Amino acid sequence: MAQALNRFAYQLLLYLGLVPLLAYLGWRSLRDKRYRQRLAERFCWLPSNLKAGGIVVHTVSVGEVIAAIPLIKQLQQRYPSQPITVTCTTPTGSATIVSRLGNTVQHCYLPFDYPGAMRRFINTLQPQLVVILETELWPNLLQQCYKALIPTVLVNARLSARSAKGYRRFAWLTLGLLQHISLLLAQDKASARRFQALGHNNVQVCGNVKFDMQLPDGFAAISVQLEPALNGRVVWVAGSTHEGEDEQLLQLYPTLKAQFPTLLLVLVPRHPERFNKVATLVSNAGLTLWRRSEGGLPAAATQVALVDSMGELLAWYQHASLVFIGGSLMGRGGHNPLEAICFGKAVQTGPHYFNFADAYNQLSQQRAVSIVQNAGQLLANTAELLADTVSRQQQGERARQFYTEQQGAVARSMLAIHQLCGDSLLHRQRNNVAQAIYWYRSDVFSNIATAQFKPAWWQQQSAVTGSSTGRNTAWFVQHQQKNQPHQLVLRHYYRGGLIGKVLTDRFFYKDALYSRAMQEFSLLQWMREQGLAVPKPVAAHYQRSGFSYRADLLIERINGARDLATLLHTERALHDHEWRAVGVAIAKLHQAGVDHTDLNCRNILLDQADTVWLIDFDKCQRRKAGNWQQQNLQRLLRSLHKEQAKLTPFHWQSSAWQHVITGYQYQKRG
Repeated sequence: MAQALNRFAYQLLLYLGLVPLLAYLGWRSLRDKRYRQRLAERFCWLPSNLKAGGIVVHTVSVGEVIAAIPLIKQLQQRYPSQPITVTCTTPTGSATIVSRLGNTVQHCYLPFDYPGAMRRFINTLQPQLVVILETELWPNLLQQCYKALIPTVLVNARLSARSAKGYRRFAWLTLGLLQHISLLLAQDKASARRFQALGHNNVQVCGNVKFDMQLPDGFAAISVQLEPALNGRVVWVAGSTHEGEDEQLLQLYPTLKAQFPTLLLVLVPRHPERFNKVATLVSNAGLTLWRRSEGGLPAAATQVALVDSMGELLAWYQHASLVFIGGSLMGRGGHNPLEAICFGKAVQTGPHYFNFADAYNQLSQQRAVSIVQNAGQLLANTAELLADTVSRQQQGERARQFYTEQQGAVARSMLAIHQLCGDSLLHRQRNNVAQAIYWYRSDVFSNIATAQFKPAWWQQQSAVTGSSTGRNTAWFVQHQQKNQPHQLVLRHYYRGGLIGKVLTDRFFYKDALYSRAMQEFSLLQWMREQGLAVPKPVAAHYQRSGFSYRADLLIERINGARDLATLLHTERALHDHEWRAVGVAIAKLHQAGVDHTDLNCRNILLDQADTVWLIDFDKCQRRKAGNWQQQNLQRLLRSLHKEQAKLTPFHWQSSAWQHVITGYQYQKRG
């Protein structure tokens, strides 16, 4: 009840904030028209050419996009058959995605976190994995992923002590939110401890992926182009500057220019809408200005170069004599120093660098960064470093060495993702034909169509090897893929109860992700990734017709396994250790948070290796611990009594139940 009230409060705040949000976008669009473009995407009316399935990688803006590129390229190499959709929230981030990744990925804005928009987003793209950079957490996005059984991974996660206090202050919202994240990959041990203290139990330390930055494809060409104009000059690059910083830098310039006659100040404002304003500041200061957007190169007499273009900062860093990282004099939290130190540049920052505190603190310990408190100290430090070439180069070399030692986070993150998802990302494919949607494993089917979900088709292939008895028939079939035989079970979904006598196999319309077949397919896949003994899902079929749908599922048959009812009726009693193994298997299921609503003795199998398998997860779901766990056990006990009353012989005594409970409690104590 408390969580439901918390979600309601959050949704209410969202809707109350809709008008201010639109007003903010309108205000931003006055300075940057891109904020009013593609507005439909912000509410998840996505381009029609986006392919469903695959992986969604969410970034925020330019810095996160650049950090994510090595990871995206590794995902493309490991999972070449899966489309990758990269999302962001800012126009500059969008421009960076297009310029750096082009048509190798799909791209759209991440919708605002309204429940309807996020539901459409997840159902339209139907991703198999959602990767989120850093700590960009949206409750409705994570809720929809959790509900659709889509694993979510938080990569490069960082949490400062200050932010952790805020999370605890809003625990009514954040605790449930963190529990919906499947895997959290922290930048450092301190962040990992803070996330664990907030209640997340699947945290790994992988390092900072920004240390694995890759140079953009056009970098070399831009660098060569700039070299003739910058060679022989003292180049002071101020990257990602904010309002209030450019003014201070321009005030310092004349003093420095008197000491270093060839000094060129390069200003790279963080936000494009400030380009013209910064140009006006330079002109008002009486300094000679060159703008990158005007073409050509800075002349020998140019005093200030304004980089009013996107995606070229790295090339200017490479040619810099000294680099100042903006956002740090004006309390904005600073920006990423790694893009400069990878070139072995001496770096300066103001006192406000809390956004990258860990990196700057480590650089400080290595004497690889200059931290100044105000413009006066910045002036003195700049003059000192520009005058002492050896000292400046030594500081830059210490920074480069630190950068090199920290690399490897992308490889560690990829390993963690692979361990989480198993082989499902390698083999799971999706087809969409008219109103039909198919999910299937490419290692079992090269392609699939409606016919392969019909028993008649398998009969025509002489591939039916048997069928089950019960309320609804399940067909056992054999399929050949690349000379590899696969024993499968085909099951069509039927309705139960009185309504089933009328509608039989039609279910009221639901989005494909939330249909019976796709939910069971996803749940089985997730449980296998948790190490549970359940059948492998092979293919699922969703067929919409008006306001209803039909569904089918193909799973791998467990060879040599018999359900408990058949075994107890036709062969023998179970040994005590076998009953305990049943209890252990159920406890593992409950520890994973899976409610098996139809846990009976026909849905528990025992194979020739004495492995206990659980089957038939239609209408089952993941839940927090509660009374349903005991209800599952009681459901199984009732089914044993029922079969005992119906079947003769039936080799079971009520005393055997205690062994089930013993195994269950042993596993729970763990």
